[in-house]
Amino acid sequence: MMDLGTRLQVAEQIARDAAALALEYFHRRDALEIETKRHVTDLVSEADRNVETLIREALARAFPEDAQLGEEHGHEQGSSGFTWVIDPIDGTAPYLNGLPGWCVSIGGHDADGPALGVIVAPVLDEVFAGARGQGATLNGRPLGVLTGDLRSGLLGIGANDRVDPERVGKMLSDLMKAGSAWTRYGSGALMLAWVAAGRLVGYVEPRMCAWDCMAAYALILEAGGKVLPFPTGAAFTHPAPVMGAGPASFDELSDICAFGKTAAW
Repeated sequence: MMDLGTRLQVAEQIARDAAALALEYFHRRDALEIETKRHVTDLVSEADRNVETLIREALARAFPEDAQLGEEHGHEQGSSGFTWVIDPIDGTAPYLNGLPGWCVSIGGHDADGPALGVIVAPVLDEVFAGARGQGATLNGRPLGVLTGDLRSGLLGIGANDRVDPERVGKMLSDLMKAGSAWTRYGSGALMLAWVAAGRLVGYVEPRMCAWDCMAAYALILEAGGKVLPFPTGAAFTHPAPVMGAGPASFDELSDICAFGKTAAW
């Protein structure tokens, strides 16, 4: 199998190209065709689909034996044991409303888990990149998670219509009782990247898809953090609880949110 350094280098260039295309659409977003998927806030546009097509075609040319899993075009099997996990525009609702909190996310997953990640936030002019054993960077500068406990910084929160509102409310209440201050900013993938960058103490979301978290999971691990393992096998294509944090806050956050107890969610 091709080494992760080469894969990361190629993925970063593809992510930059995809982000440039997404930014072109962003500047003329009023003309985009927009559809609703599961829910009124779950939107997709021609920008999402076309940006993912660009990514998939470029990855297929570079790595024809790899599998691909993307938000808009589904799962394509491969033979190498390596899967590219693609979210062409994470944060479509902010994107379509002219807000900066969106990104292009390309992750890699293999038999050992999250292998690499590239997240590009073009409006913010930020590129996060990392691969197993090679560290993680933001615009070329090394990243490191916060070393304090849950009360040492802001916690990122995500939630959606897949989870009962009362459960989300209880989670937020329990976090606040523990002294946590939390925030929500557009893209879950981007907030997870901010955990790796030490901007957030952690991030939790009761239900996320692999394409939302896999790239940032690789970044968090390389920045010295911990993540809640994402299901593998057939469950890899289905939503699951997601959490990433620094080592000093991870266990407490896990206890409060109880994501490890499947019956709770």
